[in-house]
Amino acid sequence: MTEEKIKQHTRQVLKSFSKKKGNLIPILQRVQGRLGYLPREAMLEVAEFLGLPPIHVYGVVTFYNQFRLNPPGKHSVRVCLGTACHMKGGYITLDAWKRRLSIGAGETTTDREFDLDTVACVGCCVMAPVTVLDEKPMGKVDPTKVDGLLLAFEREREGKKKQ
Repeated sequence: MTEEKIKQHTRQVLKSFSKKKGNLIPILQRVQGRLGYLPREAMLEVAEFLGLPPIHVYGVVTFYNQFRLNPPGKHSVRVCLGTACHMKGGYITLDAWKRRLSIGAGETTTDREFDLDTVACVGCCVMAPVTVLDEKPMGKVDPTKVDGLLLAFEREREGKKKQ
């Protein structure tokens, strides 16, 4: 998306808000809902609209983990690091995803196929360690299962190319 399109979308969102500083988080949520993430240009528009220093807006965005600084991938990968998942190898699972996708937590692959992040708990402790793929919890995910899940996505993509 071009810089001008980002600004346009952001300005459209801002039309439905007053310039109260207390609207910062709802504005950021709405902008992210529209764009999928919060690019620099959008944060600058919000800062100007509310009369806040840009660093203040950036500070809020980086403080709350609900906000994204990178565009989302086509498929989301969320690795649970809650207590049960941590004890059963959640960090090993996260490392496997990082290696296989060549990205870190909070990042998106260059082809925008996958984004990777961590979550505190998904409430599926009995299935630990859990990875949530596109909103679907997958249990007992170890590095071998990571390979299998990625292979399934690859085969699905190849099947669509042949059609």
